[in-house]
Amino acid sequence: MMSLQEHSADGPPDAAAADRAVLLAELARVLPSDALLFADEDLKPYECDGLTAYRCMPWAVVLPQSEAQVLAALKVCHDRKVPVVVRGAGTGLSGGATPVVQGVVLSLAKFMRILEIDPVARLARVQPGVRNLAISEAAAPYDLYYAPDPSSQIACTIGGNVAENSGGVHCLKYGLTVHNVTKLRVALINGEVMEIGSHALDDPGYDLLALMIGSEGMLGVVLEATVKLTPKPRTAQVVMASFDSVIEAGNAVAAIIAAGIIPAGLEMMDKLATAAVEDFVHAGYDLAAAAILLAESDGTAEEVAEEIATMSVLLENSGARQLRISQSEAERLKFWAGRKAAFPAVGRITPDYLCMDGTIPRKHLAHVLTRIAELSAEFGLRCANVFHAGDGNLHPLIMFDARNPGETERAIAFGAKILELSVDVGGTITGEHGVGIEKVKQMCVQFSREEIDAFHAVKAAFDPLALLNPGKAVPTPRHCSEYRLTGSAR
Repeated sequence: MMSLQEHSADGPPDAAAADRAVLLAELARVLPSDALLFADEDLKPYECDGLTAYRCMPWAVVLPQSEAQVLAALKVCHDRKVPVVVRGAGTGLSGGATPVVQGVVLSLAKFMRILEIDPVARLARVQPGVRNLAISEAAAPYDLYYAPDPSSQIACTIGGNVAENSGGVHCLKYGLTVHNVTKLRVALINGEVMEIGSHALDDPGYDLLALMIGSEGMLGVVLEATVKLTPKPRTAQVVMASFDSVIEAGNAVAAIIAAGIIPAGLEMMDKLATAAVEDFVHAGYDLAAAAILLAESDGTAEEVAEEIATMSVLLENSGARQLRISQSEAERLKFWAGRKAAFPAVGRITPDYLCMDGTIPRKHLAHVLTRIAELSAEFGLRCANVFHAGDGNLHPLIMFDARNPGETERAIAFGAKILELSVDVGGTITGEHGVGIEKVKQMCVQFSREEIDAFHAVKAAFDPLALLNPGKAVPTPRHCSEYRLTGSAR
């Protein structure tokens, strides 16, 4: 890696280059040399997150190893009025960790320590760079685990989960990140530290914990998180149901919920997604089905047997053409392995794809899926549907080839239509991936001018200079006015 002096001498002698040189020099004074990246080849891996359609090179990447280094770097950026984008594992799918022009990326990848496991209180205190799955692995000797399990759990970090309020295939019964975090230690942009939440069942004052979770790195930097640990269920089984139409599968979801059953997981995939997954994982899916449902029950053996039997009857009455019930833990995990591998599986059959993240009332599943099929034909792009059917969180995967002129733009327009359709039926533009830069225009559809003004007021209370992740999640009123004038919004 080149030296700071060598890099500072390169480039055009304009004001931005001079400002960057001063910033790098100040960061170099408070950070060790291996905690500051500034050469182009070192910055390149940080130019985007999982939403690769948008890219930007930052001025620098900071890789602190201690809380003191985080605070020092934040204070430098605050004093120099330089924007900061916090990054975890970079698995986000809405561009929340995309750098901004003339900004710094603050990577917490080295904050990987599990600080404490308390099996009696059923809590774990972890640093933000700890992988989601690593928490469950550390708690396993106590027959405990961390319930939220996004499909990227093998790689995604708890800090990113907090930023996006991530869920997973078991969030229907066990909740999202917001339901499983009790306390956060957070750094503000000016280098101050605050602790929010508590280990008690309630916390005095405003619920700042819920405000911080899902704030997409716009309010503060997570330094530590205390999360709930859940006892491992004694047993679990999955019933896999095949349907000849997505409408029947959607109606089956409604029937299960209407019967008062809250499955541990309730997931759906359409035929295109199932074919991609089966070729990749060989999970034993029915390739002739238009849609398959995975419905899981967990608890005692008696509870599981009764719930699986009841769900089987409901699925058959809803038109299921075939039912398969897992007969071993290995088979159960195999069924879920297919669902969790849906995103990489689709990535094998298309050069590029956009993963959308709208959430709708369950009663509109059939209508929305039918409309997505119509939009697929209108835009001339394939779309595989994979989603958390139990809570109506859709993940349409729009396939395209960025090398073909106009396809990226068509894919983005297709995705915008899906998000606005979600709002039309009483849903929301996101469930767990966040708004980021991908959906910021659709915020103008979801919310009024007054509501967006209130969001900006909350942002200003924590970050008056708007330096943390600027331009993400909440649009300016001017952007909304322009978007509405184009006719793209209602």
